[in-house]
Amino acid sequence: MKMNVLKGALAATVILTLVAFTNAIEKKKVNIKDSSITWEGEKLTGSHEGTIDLKDGYFLMEEGELVGGEFTADMTSINVTDLEGDSREKLMGHLRSDDFFGVDTYGTAKFVINTVAKKKGNIYGISGDLTIKGKTNPIAFDLEMNENSATTNLVIDRTKYDVRYGSNTFFDNLGDKTIYDEFNLAIDLKF
Repeated sequence: MKMNVLKGALAATVILTLVAFTNAIEKKKVNIKDSSITWEGEKLTGSHEGTIDLKDGYFLMEEGELVGGEFTADMTSINVTDLEGDSREKLMGHLRSDDFFGVDTYGTAKFVINTVAKKKGNIYGISGDLTIKGKTNPIAFDLEMNENSATTNLVIDRTKYDVRYGSNTFFDNLGDKTIYDEFNLAIDLKF
């Protein structure tokens, strides 16, 4: 009986020791109100730009280091900032339509961090899965993380997400109606 009590006490001590030395993962929620996603798309004859609102997001931190995270963008919030009046409304309507992001069906886009590699200083190499319009593809980029913010610039090939309107990769004889396949995102996250 004494031996069983000693074994039980030893097992409990080992478990408590392991729990005490296991690093806790902290969920660092992003302040969606103060964060921003700015987009820029180019065509043969110029470019347009605007914003997309972040719906929610968080980073996972362990001992002050980034280890994961997940972010959701509200695609219904696509806004055009370089036009005014009817031209602005027309372009926003077109971007929200099935020709582009089909926001009635696909109201959100999502990014999930799969792996993180610390580079130097406050720069992390990030890889993860980006889902737009129900299509998921891997993406990798560098992220600069400071005490209360994280920033990055991404180049996204829209055709990988079934956004093909005006793409000369899929359509011939577009001439000056050609829209480049890649668009840029400047992301500034506050927490």
